[in-house]
Amino acid sequence: MSGLGGAAGRAGEIRVLVVDDDFMVARIHSGYVARVPGFTVVDVAHTGRAAIAATAAHRPDLVLLDIYLPDMSGLDVLTTLRGTAHPVDVLVITAARDVATVRAAMRGGAVNYLIKPFTAGALTERLEQYADNRRRLAALGAQTCQDEVDRLFGAARGGPPLPKGLSATTCTLVADALRGSGTDLSAAEAAALTGLSRVSARRYLEHLCAAGQAELRPRYGTAGRPEHRYRWTG
Repeated sequence: MSGLGGAAGRAGEIRVLVVDDDFMVARIHSGYVARVPGFTVVDVAHTGRAAIAATAAHRPDLVLLDIYLPDMSGLDVLTTLRGTAHPVDVLVITAARDVATVRAAMRGGAVNYLIKPFTAGALTERLEQYADNRRRLAALGAQTCQDEVDRLFGAARGGPPLPKGLSATTCTLVADALRGSGTDLSAAEAAALTGLSRVSARRYLEHLCAAGQAELRPRYGTAGRPEHRYRWTG
């Protein structure tokens, strides 16, 4: 996870650099950003080198970064920006949907990853998540607790924050069990695989559904209420 820090914008605004090789697309994305309260576009760049230079000149809080640039890969730009004396947060916006690129962006510290084409609402949601994380960090003292960290990291992954009492580590355990099963699971079956209680397993499964990583699939029997089963969707 990146720092979610950066230099403060005017009147508390989050300063954004838009990077896209297509001039029209960059203009559209800039328009999307400008309509989100609390955000302002400080510059637009169309190449990797221009993005690096603009970041050094304007010190934005957030860079909306395309992967396919004419002079260098956006992943190389990400690595460069995250390694500077004043690292900036990066939200990747690209048509690249291969897992290797997504994994590289995550390892490079991108705060989120949005696949083109997308709606203004989809970008607005990511920007609001980013702003919420900054507020959460600003509200923390010198030290924090595991619940706060879990909620912060849960929100940073782009899904809803973990409810109070849920652990990011245990959520990963349940997600791995569901994904590795290759089929749908009931809460009782997930509990048996993870060593949790059925109630706890169900809470994590419901959170994965809310985060869009799983889906609820009722199984209807001959009588009574349907059995709730969960399937990994990623």
